[in-house]
This record gives sequence, structure tokens and C-alpha cells, in this order.
Amino acid sequence: MPDAKRDWEDYVAHERARIVPLLAAQGITLDVEQPQTIGERYLTRPVGSGRKVVFFGRQKDGARVVVKTSSELQGKDELLHEKRVHEMLTHIRFAYGTFALPEILRFDKEQGLLVTEHIEQEKSFLERPLEEQFTIALDAFKVQERAHATTAEHWTALEHLMTSHAYYIKPGEYRKISAYSRDLLGLLAQGTAAYEKLDTLTDRTIDAVSAYETALERYDGFLTHWDFTPQNFRIKDGTLYLLDLTSMRFGNKYESWARFINFMTLYNPALARALVEYVRLNRTEDETQALRIMRAYRLLELIRYYATWLGKTTGDTRALAEARIAFWTDVLEAVLDDREVPAATIETYKEKRDALRTADEKKRQVGLH
Repeated sequence: MPDAKRDWEDYVAHERARIVPLLAAQGITLDVEQPQTIGERYLTRPVGSGRKVVFFGRQKDGARVVVKTSSELQGKDELLHEKRVHEMLTHIRFAYGTFALPEILRFDKEQGLLVTEHIEQEKSFLERPLEEQFTIALDAFKVQERAHATTAEHWTALEHLMTSHAYYIKPGEYRKISAYSRDLLGLLAQGTAAYEKLDTLTDRTIDAVSAYETALERYDGFLTHWDFTPQNFRIKDGTLYLLDLTSMRFGNKYESWARFINFMTLYNPALARALVEYVRLNRTEDETQALRIMRAYRLLELIRYYATWLGKTTGDTRALAEARIAFWTDVLEAVLDDREVPAATIETYKEKRDALRTADEKKRQVGLH
């Protein structure tokens, strides 16, 4: 077992033992099975973040709850940040729009504990008809777009900020990580040619951001969800509830769009096409280009993310990381070329991914195909 996985499992066991008596005093018990702690979860810690564990449990009345915990200083700070973002979204008045959020039931900074209600949904997002998915997604983007930072109160409340210049300099940082992976770990099984393709696409992304930097500036300062995918929202009684509030930040208007459409390129290409076409038909050429550039930027970010897995994995999981890097590199090329990803490319990757995934990871990803 790789050290990273063993360390994560030890940490989960430590956190569970630590918080059980704290929760018991509040009448909360943890579920026996905890799907968010297994599979590839030990690899999903963002660079520079603290370790946090997400548990599910129940109150005495049977109501389900979500328990987030960390005994590390950085993790505790991130839980505090999530609470502050919740307060900001609840109380600060933007020009238009509101956000539905799970209720915070308990917060303890010293103990590193955040308990929220669990939002039950009758069916997952991807189980809904295409038209309903499109409407839900579009409405969510419009609410985020209406939340524009117009006062110092907004900026200081959220703290996290991305500008058009930041989107320009970040790809250069990602190239360094990719080069490190190539030189010391072997970026891809396909060898040097695959790395050179990624390096070329990185240059193209940097050039695109530079060429449209002035246009991108027009769409700075909007509230975005850095990881806006179906895992991070739930739908109850027709209302979309945002989860993972640590992913909220002010940035480009199309950053949430980009993350979501890239995700749907794999999980529902028809929805991805519909959203891209909506922007092309209903918004300006600058906005169409902003979406394309943000998609390229977010894809580089995703590729960099999987490159960091290579030094922590072996066997099938290592092969899976390599396959993911290769697939998302193909998607990046398609986005920069302004063309669709061939259906055969998507299906070939899915078959390889499913063959390499562990049973635990498949259980963790129930609802996604």
C-alpha cells in the first residue's frame, strides 16, 4: 500500500475516534460505512490545503447530517473559512440573487468540527432529463453571475480572488509541475511525444489568455464556485443547494461554467454542447471567447492536479492517473481548436478508467458514470 494511502486511512481512523465522543454529547452518531473516505479520496487533497475528513451521520430524530473535521491547524482554518463564506452568502446583500445553503448545526473551531444538515434529493442531477439539467445549470450560473463584488465588504468577506492576470501567470506554474513530473516520474506512459503535446497546448493557453486579457477583465469580480460539479450541489424540491463553500471565490464570470462544461464533456456531452451553444447564440463574442479560454485554463489545472498523483501511486491507480492526463490533454486540444471531443475518444477513456478503478472508488462515485 502506498504511504499516502496508509497515512490517509490512519488519519481517518484517528479523526473518527476523536470526534465520536464529541458528537455523542450532541446526540449524533456516525454511519458505519463512510463512502467519502475510501477509494481515491486519499489523493484528492488540493495542493496547499489541510487534511479534512467528511463523515455522514444521524441525529437522534433520524435526520441525516454531514460532519467535517480536521485536527490540523490548516484544516481548522479552512473549516472556519467555510463558516465565514456561509455567513457572507447568507447575510451580505448583492445586487440580485440568493443562494440556498445547508444549515450549519454546530461549529467548533478549537475542535476542528463543522456539522451541517444533509440535503436529501429524490434523484441525482445526472438522472434527470437533459432539458431539466440544462435549466438547473443555467439558473445556477445566472445566480452566480448576479453576485458581483461591488464593495470592499464583499472582497474582504470572501478573501479568495482571481483576476485576469492571475489566470495568465498560473499556466506557467502548471508547466513547472508538469515538467517535474516528466523528468522525475515519467509524465505519461506514451513518453516524450505526449509531454511535448501538453507543453505546446500550455503555450497556446498562455497565448490565448494574453490575447484576450483585456476582454477577460470585463468579467472579473464575479462570485464563482471553483468546483461546480454535481458532487458539490444537491437539488431538493426544485431548489439547488451549494456545497463545499471553501470552493467559492471571486473570479472570472465563466470559471464555474468552464469547470461544469469540462466535467459534462465526459459525463453528459449533450449538456456540454447545449451550454456552449447557449453562450454562442445569446451572448457576445467576447463572452464566447472568455468561456473557451476559461475552459482551457481549468483543463490545465485539472491536468496539473492529476500530475501530482504520479508520485503517490503505483499499479492500476498510477496507470489511471496517466490515462486521465492523456484524456484531458486531448480535451484541452479540442477546446483550443474549438471543436468537439470525438465520442470514440470519450468511450475509450471510460472503458479504460472503469477497468482501472478500484471497487471502493466505484462505490464512492455512485451516481456518476
